[in-house]
Amino acid sequence: MHEDQVNDLMRTLAPQVLGVLVRRGADFATAEDAVQEALIEAVRHWPDGHPDDPKAWLLRVAGRKLIDAQRSEAARRRREERVHDEPAPGPTEQSDDTLLLLSRCCHPALSPASAVALTLRAVGGLTTAQIARAFLVPEATMAQRISRAKRTISGGRFDTPGDVRAVLHVLYLIFNEGFTGEISLAAEAIRLTRQLLAAEEARAGRPETARPSGRPDPGRPDPGRADPEIAGLLALMLLHHARREARVAASGELVPLDQQDRSRWDTVMIAEGVAVLQHALARDQLGPYQAQAAIAALHDDAPIAAETDWPQILQWYDELARLGPSPVVALNRAVAVGQVDGPLAGLAALGDVDPELPRWDAVAAHLYERADDPDRAIQHYTKAADRATGTAERTHLIKQAARLRSRTSPS
Repeated sequence: MHEDQVNDLMRTLAPQVLGVLVRRGADFATAEDAVQEALIEAVRHWPDGHPDDPKAWLLRVAGRKLIDAQRSEAARRRREERVHDEPAPGPTEQSDDTLLLLSRCCHPALSPASAVALTLRAVGGLTTAQIARAFLVPEATMAQRISRAKRTISGGRFDTPGDVRAVLHVLYLIFNEGFTGEISLAAEAIRLTRQLLAAEEARAGRPETARPSGRPDPGRPDPGRADPEIAGLLALMLLHHARREARVAASGELVPLDQQDRSRWDTVMIAEGVAVLQHALARDQLGPYQAQAAIAALHDDAPIAAETDWPQILQWYDELARLGPSPVVALNRAVAVGQVDGPLAGLAALGDVDPELPRWDAVAAHLYERADDPDRAIQHYTKAADRATGTAERTHLIKQAARLRSRTSPS
């Protein structure tokens, strides 16, 4: 078996084996160590020929490693009663413990940063070094963060899934990190959300699904069958990720949505996102992720920016504000008000939003520019650039201010 194939297979199976051990009552940190040792054994043996049932092989080896660790002098008295005998050779458990493992990694006792790191490590299969590079922190810092997270959730039996909405929040945080270096966290978040949706569909016992074309696809879950907010989040991710190629210019500068080359958008991904969203909305259990996905779908549906259905987008923002009012929703709603009722109305709506909120000045600058008040627009573009956290965003805002100055300066 080719080395890349071995690595892909191990990355897929490792979270499944870890989930089985955790469900059986193993301590999370000890179980993860056992799985890592089993993976080392696999690296040594599999290139010469992988076993007929790789998951069973990993589970058997990890079980042995786990028993060895639990029988150590430090852990023997505390854990020996919970040690399970090594499973006899035979069919491997087919249950999918994705939600169980994700729930463990997204435990409410963990900070969002720790939950994200632990999820990428234990469920995503990324190395500590990869996660550190993705978040632009030293590897030692990320290792400490993951170790603290594992210590926080250690102890106590964990055999039932937790709140799926907490899991969705962490996946959403991962997606919003986007692209940094060699790892696309946006793509990783989509992969994990697909995995979660598939696990929920398997639990429901309905494996057959529909493709965007409407034809059955037994390999992909029907998004309408599980918690509709899982499908809503997946749709939201797909509809945003479909624009990734047009979001940044060759120079590295950010390209605003209304200026993007829409021919570079991934239409296949958009079609899938719309299909997933339609299945979710058909459940008539609307949630914030579904509402956000509906807004994204309306943007993606417009062939040119001028044909964007802003009145319907504003209606969805009103619905989103009803479902879960927040400063960010109010800020984005002000943009929609400005498009529907004019920039002065948008500025009035913006007046109800905390001006310390990130992007507030950028939105104010955009609205003042549309209201033909370049001086105030320049002030807000400059302030927004000063507060920007990313180089590409800062460069874009500085150029917007410079563009307006060149127009207003005397010849």
